[in-house]
Amino acid sequence: MGLDDKMKNQAEDLKGKAKEATGKVTGDRQKEAEGKSDQAKADIKDAGEKVKDAFDH
Repeated sequence: MGLDDKMKNQAEDLKGKAKEATGKVTGDRQKEAEGKSDQAKADIKDAGEKVKDAFDH
């Protein structure tokens, strides 16, 4: 997995965590759900990159 991809995935995960936290604090369930969704997307992308790495070696 490229360093660029790792950084993008981590940034998306952190953005999701921030959105989720903001949603919890403000009581905005939609923002909280968006944050969880962003985190899930980052996890899926990260898993896909790991699969690609496994086949490259």
